[in-house]
Amino acid sequence: MDFSLSERQVEWRDRVRAFMEAHVYRAIPAVQQHLSQEGAARWSVIPAIEGLKAKAYAEGLWNLFLNPSDHDDLGAGLSNLEYALCAEEMGRVAFASEVFNCSAPDTGNMEVLRSYGSADQKARWLQPLLEGEIRSAFLMTEPDVASSDATNIETSIRRDGDHYVINGRKWWSSGIGDPRCKVAIVMGKSDPEASRHAQQSQILVPTDAPGFQVVRMLPVFGYDDAPHGHAEVVLRDVRVPVENLILGEGRGFEIAQGRLGPGRIHHCMRTLGAAEVGLEKMVERLQSRVAFGKRLSDQSVWEQRIADARLDIEMTRLLCLKAADMMDKAGNKAAQLEIAMIKVAAPRTALKVLDDAMQAHGGGGLSEDFGLARSYAGLRALRIADGPDEVHKRAIARLEMSRSAERLRAWRATTPLPAALSHAS
Repeated sequence: MDFSLSERQVEWRDRVRAFMEAHVYRAIPAVQQHLSQEGAARWSVIPAIEGLKAKAYAEGLWNLFLNPSDHDDLGAGLSNLEYALCAEEMGRVAFASEVFNCSAPDTGNMEVLRSYGSADQKARWLQPLLEGEIRSAFLMTEPDVASSDATNIETSIRRDGDHYVINGRKWWSSGIGDPRCKVAIVMGKSDPEASRHAQQSQILVPTDAPGFQVVRMLPVFGYDDAPHGHAEVVLRDVRVPVENLILGEGRGFEIAQGRLGPGRIHHCMRTLGAAEVGLEKMVERLQSRVAFGKRLSDQSVWEQRIADARLDIEMTRLLCLKAADMMDKAGNKAAQLEIAMIKVAAPRTALKVLDDAMQAHGGGGLSEDFGLARSYAGLRALRIADGPDEVHKRAIARLEMSRSAERLRAWRATTPLPAALSHAS
């Protein structure tokens, strides 16, 4: 097994890293100043980020997440494994993914439209998203049902002549706060009487459609994530043309499975980037503070925590890269166990590192001064956003039990039983 990086992997990672060092880190004060404004001004487009986007576009560091395709030449054509290393670099700064037009939920929506959209859907929505002219949202989770089981979703998508009429309530709809958010992909039930996984469909809904109402923005631990934001949305008799349906009625789960694998790799690798920053800040703080006659870094408990952080980050990174490599070589289905595992492991690792980093900073760790509390809030939300741990652990356990049963069947097929047991059976 070769763990060395290829020339192409190193090239793209280093290009992103160099851009981050030359431009993104320097823009942090300007972005923070914009977000320190009061009221509606905080929810406006951030000029500093727009300037960075123009630079990234000019340097060809754009739409890096799009996998190679025989059908188009969109994006950089990076594999999951190649992009994973870039995503980790982006994860070091909360807004960095947007700079490269690689931020969720736009990435997932672009992948859906690229893979399943019609020619008209691609022209109207995919192209402006690829060019960074508009933003988008994905509306799936609902407040009134346990949305970790997507078959519970109650939003209705009802055919009425040449239109579909949509009614429902969604929440934690990320990206709605951005003034450039022009379209949402909505998941709902088009046929409640169909088989369990054929009831759902996904449909494109312009955010200015009559009946599309943003009820409120939802902060996470007090952080509103402006101007991106997360919202509760009500759809009351929203009418859209039948042409807005993606792929066909009852294909919602098929579409969802197509977008989830790559998206989870992206999230998990960005999470590791945030964990690395947390570890760096923890070490710097511990080496600069003295308590009880010696540096905090010389206290044995902190030596253990630093070591644990490095161990956990390295193990999780290897698992993420393994999952990305398997997806590239054998497809999402073959990597479903690894994808489920990284979705549990990456946030868990990062949250532990950040919690220790906050502890090392004392009261400062809870403030805005070091960015640790904000990072923790975002990653704690991510631990639920792509499905709670319990869902992924359920999948892991079932896959493991299935493998065990297969091993037992194979053993029985090749191992003759003793005569007495064979006769008894």
